[in-house]
Amino acid sequence: MTDDAAQQPTWLVLIYRIPSEPTRLRSTAWRRLKALGAVYLQNSVGALPKSAAAERALRKLRHDILQMGGSAVLLDGAAIAGDDIVLATFQRARAEEYAEIVDRCEGFLAEVHKEYEKSHFTYAELEENEVDHKKLVDWFARIVERDRFGADGRSEAEAALAKCEEALEQYAARVYQEEPEGH
Repeated sequence: MTDDAAQQPTWLVLIYRIPSEPTRLRSTAWRRLKALGAVYLQNSVGALPKSAAAERALRKLRHDILQMGGSAVLLDGAAIAGDDIVLATFQRARAEEYAEIVDRCEGFLAEVHKEYEKSHFTYAELEENEVDHKKLVDWFARIVERDRFGADGRSEAEAALAKCEEALEQYAARVYQEEPEGH
C-alpha cells in the first residue's frame, strides 16, 4: 500500500431503489441523505465519508427504504479509481453550504438593518432575531461537523457569522436602551 492509498478516505455508499409511486418516498430518502451531507454519485447512489455516526444513519435509512418497499445496499470501502471525483464532489457540496451560510448571514444583517430603519427595538423583535441567529449558528455547526476534509468557504462563513453576532449584540443593546423596564 502506498502512502497515497493510506491517505485515501473510505466511503459509505448507499445504493437504493424506491418504487416510483408515491413520489414522497423518493423525496424522503433524498432529503435525508442531503441532511446527512451525502453527495450523489449518480441517481440513487449516495456517498458519505466513513464514520460511526454516518454508518448508523445510513443503516437506519436503508432499513426505512426497505420498509417503504424498496431495496438498498450499504457498502463500505475506498475507491479504486475516481476517488478524486468523489472527494471533489463532497468538497464542492460543503463549499456550497458555506456559501449559503454567507448568503443567509447577509439576509440576517439586512433584517437587522430593517429593524433600525423602522425603529423596531422591542424584546419580541430581539427574540425573533436571536432565534434566526441560533438557526444559522446551529446549521454552521452541522456543516463543520461533516466537513471532514477542510472545504473552501469555512473562514468566510465564520466571518459572516461573527458579523451577525456583532450586529445582534448591538441590536440587543439598543433594545435594552429603548425598551422600558418591566415590559
